[in-house]
Amino acid sequence: MDVSVGKIKFSNNNDFCLIGGINVIEDFESTLNAAKHYKEVCKKLNINLIFKASYEKANRSSINSYMGPGLKDGILVLSKIKENLDIPIITDVHLPEEVDIAAKVCDVIQLPAFLARQTSLIKAMAKTEVAVNIKKPQFMSPNQLYNIVEKFFQFGKQDLLLCERGTSFGYDNLVVDFLGIGVMKKTCKNLPIIFDVTHSLQCRDNNSESSGGRREQIFDLAKSGIASKISGLFLESHQNPEKAKCDGPSALPLELLEEFLSPLKELDQLIKKQKDLKII
Repeated sequence: MDVSVGKIKFSNNNDFCLIGGINVIEDFESTLNAAKHYKEVCKKLNINLIFKASYEKANRSSINSYMGPGLKDGILVLSKIKENLDIPIITDVHLPEEVDIAAKVCDVIQLPAFLARQTSLIKAMAKTEVAVNIKKPQFMSPNQLYNIVEKFFQFGKQDLLLCERGTSFGYDNLVVDFLGIGVMKKTCKNLPIIFDVTHSLQCRDNNSESSGGRREQIFDLAKSGIASKISGLFLESHQNPEKAKCDGPSALPLELLEEFLSPLKELDQLIKKQKDLKII
């Protein structure tokens, strides 16, 4: 099942699209600069882009963690970026009352992994006219994702993207089950699959208040995702990951964006040319 966002079409058979941006808005200038860089690189490489930034991260582990500027100020930043750069926007929402406000500006709204079972939030998102990116919870099997998809279907929503972001492996660690991507396609009516390479790199030291990450493995993990014939890649970058206010250890340095995406584009085109071998 293909899903269109304006002129962008997410399909498991077409070239991958990029949902790329930053984790959370820190200020207008840095967010705008990141969006400009993403747009320039993606235009050069002929990759469709939806720019991502969160106005608030309401699911932080520590009370001391930065949460963002909030709904009012954050949506204003996203609105200005969309107007200035003429690019589609995605952000995540956490409460039903935020949905309509975000959907008036954004082209895609995102259902966070930790809230993916919240029926009231799903119902509110299903009433909008924009596409929804469903983050698969770390604690949920690929088969169980169908229950979330079915809720959206029952509320009349079908323009859905399914986003893999790793699965809990013991305590404080994530792994990616690439066999699960095929299961998600089969059980969820072949909806487009997005692979979140950034959050799949998260891990945590036992005594740490914030999430750690394995940035040095981001390219290997991205290649593995591309090889699974995904519809889109989800990526977060930062101009200076060491000083990022949120999830810096998993973020790609922004200056490496073109060098990172260029071989992935070539690999994606090669993989998509190959016919699937059906084994019974």
